[in-house]
Amino acid sequence: MLEIQVAERPGVGLDGQPRPTEDHVVVLDHAVAVLDGATSLDPALPSGGWYAERLAARLARELTGDDDLRTVLRRAIAGVADAEGLQPGRSPSSTVAILRWTADRVDSLVLADSPIVAFGQTVDLLADSRLVTLRRAGKLRTREAVRALRNHADGFWVAEADPAAADHAIIRSWPRAALGAVILATDGVSCGVDDYGLFTWTEALQLARAKGVDAVLDAVRAAEDSDPGARRWPRVKRHDDQAMVLVSFR
Repeated sequence: MLEIQVAERPGVGLDGQPRPTEDHVVVLDHAVAVLDGATSLDPALPSGGWYAERLAARLARELTGDDDLRTVLRRAIAGVADAEGLQPGRSPSSTVAILRWTADRVDSLVLADSPIVAFGQTVDLLADSRLVTLRRAGKLRTREAVRALRNHADGFWVAEADPAAADHAIIRSWPRAALGAVILATDGVSCGVDDYGLFTWTEALQLARAKGVDAVLDAVRAAEDSDPGARRWPRVKRHDDQAMVLVSFR
């Protein structure tokens, strides 16, 4: 029996004030997707949430077939760019994590920093580290730096207006019978593992199963509330948007 659980929570903007979430979740009968719109540093551009919402809707349409996931994402990016008149380098952007399954197979795709974690005999983390590596190295501190490195061979890849970014997504597949559960998350949740060290992914799964997926989001928020000045865990925003999906295959 397959079960899908979703938890979402808005964060705050760069000014520290509440605003609508820029994360978006797609749930279909054979697939799920999680997108995290990038907070725009350019007031002249639409928000990352605006873009992620449109890309999520396009993905929901494209995921009806059985094409490989890079092709699906490529078409979705192109469709949004064409419909909205977006230009590469002058477009809002979004991370993408997709999980799709059949009776026998589970396929996954990650572009930028929204990971997928598969649980079977081992824990298999599908993560795109390029954006995180550049951010931690201090190479993305300005709008100009982000523009120069976004969708560039020496930088990072993310969904925006260039469909070729999909070709750089990381993909992986598993036999469905080998998996017990899969987690998809935006970095407002994965920071609890990667940055705060609150739990491992296995412990996050155990917490979600015991108390529900919202409990994982609660734990991350509680840690951030204990560090309101962002001294222990330096971060741009006190609270990022949060989205997490738990797909249980058995």
